[in-house]
Amino acid sequence: MLKNPFREAHYLLNAHRIDQLPADTGAEIAFAGRSNAGKSSALNAICDQQGLARTSKTPGRTQQLVVFPLDETHRLIDLPGYGYAKVPDKLREHWRGTIDAYLRTRESLKGLVLVMDARHPLREFDRQMLAFGAATGRPCHCLLTKSDKLSRSEGARVLAEVRKTLTAEAPLSSAQLFSSLAKTGLDEARALLAGWLFGTPEARSA
Repeated sequence: MLKNPFREAHYLLNAHRIDQLPADTGAEIAFAGRSNAGKSSALNAICDQQGLARTSKTPGRTQQLVVFPLDETHRLIDLPGYGYAKVPDKLREHWRGTIDAYLRTRESLKGLVLVMDARHPLREFDRQMLAFGAATGRPCHCLLTKSDKLSRSEGARVLAEVRKTLTAEAPLSSAQLFSSLAKTGLDEARALLAGWLFGTPEARSA
């Protein structure tokens, strides 16, 4: 089996503004999602590192753009969790503007991973992110997390419904079932993201 390149991910910095990010060269993938969707756990599972992205029982702890390089030219970007962060309105508006500008202007951004709780997919924020992807021509891959909490038939039904919506509203988007706890969908996610970053589906469980 081939090496999982995401194991090379390591923390570099937290950015409060776009101009604090690494130079806009190479290739990067951004992770977005509601604050309780399991975004940090998904990142950790994909990178096979328990403590890479900070997880917390208090949703919304990621309040900056967190940069995880794989090497000098490939990066993962963890965007601030949306929804439950208890922050002042002024800071919340700052992050809305920052994320919007990042997604519209970042040339090295090759795709967006949208993390959704499989039990509650396609909320308002999710649809906004999908609309962005459709408008800018960037692919968006939906990880339907916590799928271990659904029966097999329920998971299949949710996935079919989400994919039907994507076909109609965001044709460049894709979706899969995912569980950080049960390790469901890891190979599929790694292969797709490796294709975005490196041009070849070279990520597999090592």
